[in-house]
Amino acid sequence: MENLRDLRLRMRAIEQTLQVTKAMNLISTAKLRKGRRILMDTEPYFARIQKTMFDIISGAGSVRSKFFAAPNTEKKSRAAILVITSDKGLAGGYNANIVRHVYELCERVNNPVLILVGAIGYRNFLHSPLLILENLSYKSKLPDMDDAKELSEYIISQFVWGLFDEVYIVYTHMYSSIKLAPKELQLLPLNAEKFQSEFEKSGGKRSERSFEFVPSKHEVFEHLIPMYSKGIIYSCLVEAYASEQSARMSAMDEASKNAEEMLTSLKTRYNRIRQARITQELSEIAGGAEALKERL
Repeated sequence: MENLRDLRLRMRAIEQTLQVTKAMNLISTAKLRKGRRILMDTEPYFARIQKTMFDIISGAGSVRSKFFAAPNTEKKSRAAILVITSDKGLAGGYNANIVRHVYELCERVNNPVLILVGAIGYRNFLHSPLLILENLSYKSKLPDMDDAKELSEYIISQFVWGLFDEVYIVYTHMYSSIKLAPKELQLLPLNAEKFQSEFEKSGGKRSERSFEFVPSKHEVFEHLIPMYSKGIIYSCLVEAYASEQSARMSAMDEASKNAEEMLTSLKTRYNRIRQARITQELSEIAGGAEALKERL
């Protein structure tokens, strides 16, 4: 028969775990509300940036700029992948899905190198054969424009210097609170035809406007692309943050349910064993009393 003391210890451990999971669930819920509020404010900004760029690119015609140039065919091109993961675990399959998608993307691009955001991503890729250019951590805080600016300036400077020829962003897109999926976005170089195709697929339409570029198209795009890059990175960071909190909330809710089921099962087993022992002791006492009577 099982030891009641061992069962009590197991129940106490599960109760402590349940307290942690419920607390983390509440924290993630509060963070998710804040993140979704920021995300709702950011989504129109994200869409407006894409539409404005689409309108300008469509009305610009041919543009001579390093941000539009195709990868150099004289040498092997190199692709940088900005990977946005979390700094903490206990978020279900949130980080694992991102890592899996990155490996799939690496098979489709030439000479991939990684720019990592988040400690979990760094742990996963640290022992992989992939080259890590940079590793950043924002300590699980809500991203702000300064974070996006830091990333954007680093990526733009290395792209202009020629360290890599393509830039992709892999982050988690939040379709709804229960549907989260990894998504990739090509940040650089800008391909006018691809940009137009993706924008029209999402239901966007170009406004028929003519633009005058002062002092020139080249100068305008030299200043516009870094601003566009910062806006896109900020939007991806915010969406990844909201997705992380949603994934952690769901994971902690599921963990709490499992802990409660285990606790209920252990309590039932504990009570049965305890009742059986009490019954056995009562039977032994009654048997002993009967034996004394017979002697007397």
